[in-house]
Amino acid sequence: MITLYGFGPAFGLPDPSPFVLKAELLLKFAGLPYRIDTSGMHKAPKGKLPYIDDDGARVPDSTFIRFHIEKTYGVDFDHGLDANARGIAWAVEKMIEDQLYWALVHDRWMDDANFTNGPKTFFKRIPPPLRQLAIFVIKRKIRSVLKGQGFGRHSRAEVAELTGRAVDSVAAILGDKPFLMGEKPCGADAAVAGMLIAILCPVFDSPTRDAIERHPNLVAYRDRVMAQYFADRS
Repeated sequence: MITLYGFGPAFGLPDPSPFVLKAELLLKFAGLPYRIDTSGMHKAPKGKLPYIDDDGARVPDSTFIRFHIEKTYGVDFDHGLDANARGIAWAVEKMIEDQLYWALVHDRWMDDANFTNGPKTFFKRIPPPLRQLAIFVIKRKIRSVLKGQGFGRHSRAEVAELTGRAVDSVAAILGDKPFLMGEKPCGADAAVAGMLIAILCPVFDSPTRDAIERHPNLVAYRDRVMAQYFADRS
């Protein structure tokens, strides 16, 4: 059986990471049996979650997990889509991951209220004398990563403008369809739904969450995916 390594439930979510949610949705879409292990961070091949262990083959990164499933199990996540639709789905997936993810990191870690309500709770296991030092070091590292990526150089209004455009685009493509490209989920739905589930978490206030909530079809899409694939964990 495949083992999916993730963080585990937090903030009322099946997992706080949109990429762990994406990987789990891919496994669900493929109909593959799996189990979840939350003790794998220290042995993660690339130092990040998620990754899977499939009969001894360790595969890190949600996108390479998708490739592994496709190659190993003969799954075509975009079955029924023509070349144009496949291109649109892939472009949407990468836009979501390259835009909304960094806004999510920025909002959770750089906003004081969001940090207190969310990531700060991860440090509770560290003894008090070292806790503040650990928080300072990790936040400084994340701030540096955000600055290098670019989002850390933007004002809150500029972040809202960027993510608002991305959100509007996804809402327009989804329209009144059950899933991004039609009646059935495709590969990109794992990424899009995972990201929307994470951002719409009520624990965190953000311009991106506000932008998503302005589109009833996106909120309904999140609800539909949660009801269909995470009913036992919501």
